[in-house]
Amino acid sequence: MTHSRASLDDIRAFHARMMAAASNSADERLERAFRLVRREAFIGPGPWQIVVNGRYLETPAADPAFLYQNVLVSLDKSKGINNGEPFLHAAFLGAVAPRPGETVVQIGTGTGYYTAILSTLVTPGGHVHAIEIDEALASRTRDNLAAFDGISVICGDATSLELPQADLLYVSAGVVAPPISWLQALKPGGRIIVPWQANDKIGLAVLITRTDQGFDARALMPAFFIPCIGASDPIQCSRIPTVGAARSIRSVWLTRDRDPDETAVAIYRDLWFSNAGIGA
Repeated sequence: MTHSRASLDDIRAFHARMMAAASNSADERLERAFRLVRREAFIGPGPWQIVVNGRYLETPAADPAFLYQNVLVSLDKSKGINNGEPFLHAAFLGAVAPRPGETVVQIGTGTGYYTAILSTLVTPGGHVHAIEIDEALASRTRDNLAAFDGISVICGDATSLELPQADLLYVSAGVVAPPISWLQALKPGGRIIVPWQANDKIGLAVLITRTDQGFDARALMPAFFIPCIGASDPIQCSRIPTVGAARSIRSVWLTRDRDPDETAVAIYRDLWFSNAGIGA
């Protein structure tokens, strides 16, 4: 029996269905966004380097079908920068639930693939401020997103920039602790998802939400990213959490607002994580 290969449109559509399932979200717009945004348009010409357990494997051909898997694709091998794992980003997007009209600050754009998906999810009326510290990547992001509306690409250090007030901060680089300027940029009800890499054994996606009482926090899933320049200095930590303690976090406090107490599982210069809820 002869079988013809599925078309690229069918492959992309099935990939989008997988991303929707990986998101654990009922928002049908997620599948649409992954279907509409072509990954190959943001990676550069093939063949491509696929990253598996730290090894680089070149695709047999420049066929975009190879990109519609749950794989890391190298963007800059010398710096260890890649286009992030689709299942993980789908889970991030499902957790933060971008909505039309929202303002997003994305920290670490790569070449703009997930920027484009974020933009699709906050359309109509939304805006994405995309910040990338690497000049070459920022330039590629700017070129790749030229046809998209509602996106500003900024080349700079997000740990020292004055950020606009935002409904969502979407961080694609690992931090020892998020700068307090990121938390202060959140509007009421705003949320930030950030890869918390407290030490070489802890890599957790953490969702932080600004409420009337403070900052709610919860650990989601394992997540390891390249370190965020300016937010990866372990010296600022005076109490390092264990793996179990890191998973138990329920709130974040600024040290200027509240001194660390017996519920503290991780203490930094400007903030600390607690295993107690913000109402406790």
